Amino acid sequence: MASRVGRVAGVTIGDVAAAARVSRSTVSRAFTRPQLLSPATVEQVLTTAARLGYVGNQAARALSTGRFGNIAVVVPDIANPFFPPLVRSLQLAAETADLAVFLGDSDESSEREAKLIARLAPQVEGFVLASPRLSEQVIRELAATRPVVLVNRDLDGIARVLIDSSGGMTEAVLLLKRLGHQRLAYLAGPRDSWSDGQRRTTLARVSEQAGLTVEVIETGRPSYAAGRESVSAIVRSGATAAIAFDDVVSQGVLAGLEVRGISVPADFSLVGCDDTLAALTTPALTTVSAGAASAGTAAAQLLITLLQSPDGRPADAAAGGEGAAAAGASGAAGGRAGEGGGGGECVRIGTHLVVRGTTAVRGGMVA
Repeated sequence: MASRVGRVAGVTIGDVAAAARVSRSTVSRAFTRPQLLSPATVEQVLTTAARLGYVGNQAARALSTGRFGNIAVVVPDIANPFFPPLVRSLQLAAETADLAVFLGDSDESSEREAKLIARLAPQVEGFVLASPRLSEQVIRELAATRPVVLVNRDLDGIARVLIDSSGGMTEAVLLLKRLGHQRLAYLAGPRDSWSDGQRRTTLARVSEQAGLTVEVIETGRPSYAAGRESVSAIVRSGATAAIAFDDVVSQGVLAGLEVRGISVPADFSLVGCDDTLAALTTPALTTVSAGAASAGTAAAQLLITLLQSPDGRPADAAAGGEGAAAAGASGAAGGRAGEGGGGGECVRIGTHLVVRGTTAVRGGMVA
């Protein structure tokens, strides 16, 4: 008899289960969560389903089980070169668990971020919120309803991936001190950015210990234009070196300094953050590494683990407070912290300084 092609009317999940000699739940898992079964069982079910002409109906399955096979990642600015590697690596990791990834861009707006989440929530099983601008209360309310993983936001009790820029920032300040710079400028990022808060804190602490003066220049939303427009404030500050919130801002600073005839690094030293565009600038930018791709992979793995847990919910999502996990988390590159005081696994990714061509001895040679 010729094998039947396409869906045959009347073939149900029960028919497939009977023919494959497995339970209905095993057939369902073969289509929705194959990683929970042995490869031999998955192959047996799928082969039987194909022979009978049965094709799993995703929409019907979602209605009956609440399992959509989709997750969402929300970022504050997809045009920022930090986020595409994160999203791409997250998607690749999600595909190993047969999950599709929906992408939302909040445009640096907490209101838009909340609206995106509300629209996406009925279609996805969990969220990865990268550098979220939402309040702690709103994030905890979301985490109480479905699995949530945060990237660069430290909330105790919620799974999170933190790119710890303190190591790289410390190396940057100490390098500039060795090069003879005494007055620095920090071109700050958004006030509600966890990463910016960590960088401000590290810079203030290390510069004070090193006997350096730091002027913080608010740039608002990180962009090329913001960096270029900040040059006037840099010149007024009397700083001979600057550290920018990210490489995009650094690009703008380089352009603004060139217009004023200020040579980098002969007259001025510049350090970026994230190492996303650094090798493409002229001169090549000294910058703090970021590990965006590693963060995306780690976030996907955490979310997959949560989705595979018996109740699909993180432990103690409603407990704890912002920043409370810092004391118990590992400081090693790629290190994992345990449950800590309120639960929620924490993966920390360490950073380091990548020295290139925009830092030099004050008034002299490239370091």
